[in-house]
Amino acid sequence: MTKETINFAPYYTQKNGVAYCGDSFELIKLIDENSINLILTSPPFALTRKKEYGNESAEKYIEWFLPFAYEFKRILANNGSFVIDLGGAYLPGNPVRSIYQYELLVRLCKEVGFFLAQEFYHYNPARLPTPAEWVTIKRIRVKDSVNVVWWLSKTPNPKADNRKVLKPYSQSMKKLLTNGYQAKIRPSGHDISQKFQKDNQGAIPANVLEIANTESNSAYLRRCKAAEIKPHPARFPQGFAEFFIKFLTDEGDLVLDPFAGSNTTGFVAETLERRWISFEINEDYLIGSRYRFSQ
Repeated sequence: MTKETINFAPYYTQKNGVAYCGDSFELIKLIDENSINLILTSPPFALTRKKEYGNESAEKYIEWFLPFAYEFKRILANNGSFVIDLGGAYLPGNPVRSIYQYELLVRLCKEVGFFLAQEFYHYNPARLPTPAEWVTIKRIRVKDSVNVVWWLSKTPNPKADNRKVLKPYSQSMKKLLTNGYQAKIRPSGHDISQKFQKDNQGAIPANVLEIANTESNSAYLRRCKAAEIKPHPARFPQGFAEFFIKFLTDEGDLVLDPFAGSNTTGFVAETLERRWISFEINEDYLIGSRYRFSQ
């Protein structure tokens, strides 16, 4: 699939991808079925307070999102993946949590027909202590630093390779590889064989992704400031997009972000030599997102 597949004028293009300004629900209908290898997005969260980027309330969120989900399943390749990053919310006026993310997950699987390949947790250690009423004023809750991330697939066997996202070995593991390890059965009953000493060039990551979102002086923000363009207020970090694009796609595969915001997904896909398509309804955010690609 190429940008010519969508009979709609692009807002801007790069070597590997194209960004469109418009309603993603209408634009996505123009994409061929079974053509997208990865849908990676962080849609507007269901929050108690209305945000400038157009979030729905928790009680309305699922019904708003499901029509998108049916289109996502239509356009996804049989071995493709759909990764959605969702923040949590408290019920209005109460120190108890909404369960909208879990209700959405059930309906995505039971109604739309996605499979849950694996759940991830995006841990941001730098997140501020909110909501202030419960965390810093009344002191009856701790700060919320984790988003749930659902990795969904169209079939039970989506493309994936964890060798592309290995982490550096710890110092203790490096020492073990150097000095050797006595094969034995652990107290837990696990049989640690000599295979444990094989150097696989890195450790398999956990499904908790610790990625601080502390961008404060990036080229994107500097260029937005210089051009007097307001940056998107809820950007996800480049490391998040990089992890899933590397893990779930190959060079030349096609990545879609239907709620692009500042277009982190498109920028990372561009640098990793993946083709990409991004949709964003707010033109101001798209104007700013172009500065990610500026030299």
